[in-house]
Amino acid sequence: MKKYTVFILLLLCSIIRLNGQVIDLSKIILAPVQVSMSKVELDGHKAIRVTKDTAVKKADEATFVRVNDINFQDGVIEVRLLSRLLPTASPQDRGFIGIAFRISEANDRFECIYIRPTNGRAEQQLRRNRSTQYFSFPDYKFDRLRKEAAGEYESYADMGLNEWITLRIEVKGAGAKLFINNNPQPALVVNDLKHGANLRGAIGFFVDQGTEGYFTKLKISKIK
Repeated sequence: MKKYTVFILLLLCSIIRLNGQVIDLSKIILAPVQVSMSKVELDGHKAIRVTKDTAVKKADEATFVRVNDINFQDGVIEVRLLSRLLPTASPQDRGFIGIAFRISEANDRFECIYIRPTNGRAEQQLRRNRSTQYFSFPDYKFDRLRKEAAGEYESYADMGLNEWITLRIEVKGAGAKLFINNNPQPALVVNDLKHGANLRGAIGFFVDQGTEGYFTKLKISKIK
């Protein structure tokens, strides 16, 4: 009976979190995975500050704050985020920040879409074309995807450092679409998520090297 009650409570929590309300990040379990995390206030927003563990040298790794009590497969993930470059950032760092989703229990498989805010208004067109990025951990990181399917998993979108940006990712089956700042048209369309349609799991606040990332106003909802 007790287990049944717990199951019902968990089910109700999942339903509540799928109705598009802002999730109170202070009341759910957040687990840093190869990152440092702190709760802060920025520009009047209660936010989660995230920086990558400096011991992790490779790009596109499992470096995120895991939102543990959300079991996500299909739906809409929306979050407000802001990216800054750390004082230790290299000239190649772009303020990498985004959302990992369908994260496995062991953090060894997940999908991810992130942005490169410094590229959004760069003077070089090639950099602008690489403002958004999809990758799939562990086998399909940005460098492999760029080599095997140049331009297919990254795109241009207007954005900048040190400004609040709304990311909305719609996930359905083996496809995902990224929308930025309430634009009705997607900035990036992925039709072949590399783990297919059936993977499900947690979501995560993702950052990569050189980035000081802030996340707030997380919403999870069903696709209309």
